[in-house]
Amino acid sequence: MNDGSRHVKRRRAVMRGLIGIPVTLLFGGCSRGPGYHAIDVSRGDFQPTFDLPDAEGRPRRLADFRGKAVLVFFGFTRCPNICPTALARAAKVRQLLGKDADRLQVIFVSVDPGQDTAAILHEYVASFDRSFIALRGSEEETSATAKAFKVFYQRVPLETGGYTMDHTALSYAFDPNGRLHLVVGPDLTAAQVAEDLRRVLAG
Repeated sequence: MNDGSRHVKRRRAVMRGLIGIPVTLLFGGCSRGPGYHAIDVSRGDFQPTFDLPDAEGRPRRLADFRGKAVLVFFGFTRCPNICPTALARAAKVRQLLGKDADRLQVIFVSVDPGQDTAAILHEYVASFDRSFIALRGSEEETSATAKAFKVFYQRVPLETGGYTMDHTALSYAFDPNGRLHLVVGPDLTAAQVAEDLRRVLAG
């Protein structure tokens, strides 16, 4: 097996959750349903949070968004497909929510703060939806936040020089009370995610 094939298989494993670990094992006390397309973790003890600066340098905490559903995704701006696909889906979800669109806050957390400058991050997320917020911490802050969310990421050197990033491709949906409610896989459609979030917003 060549390096390219190994890299593709590793990316597929990361997209399933965390290097092939089923999401239902990774997050204890969870299930698919009842009635949700995503994985319901609301009855488990897994309740991560974040405290990171945004692209303008302002500190942002999960508690700042009480009263809204919050959808968190970890990635990097040079990501060729996983991140733009997730953010484009999130933008479509807001459209599908209609009058409830402003009750959803999408948060993009960079796992590559060395390359993702504040200016790049601001422009990147705004290209999908101007309401999206990008967070960029130090390497240490990024590592601690990712660990809290059970997010895997690592640099992967490229034969042509430089590197790319492997990372978990899950989104995390918090309810308006700040409690993690759903873990959303990359396989769900925007319509499915919007349906789930309507239920979360309805309480």
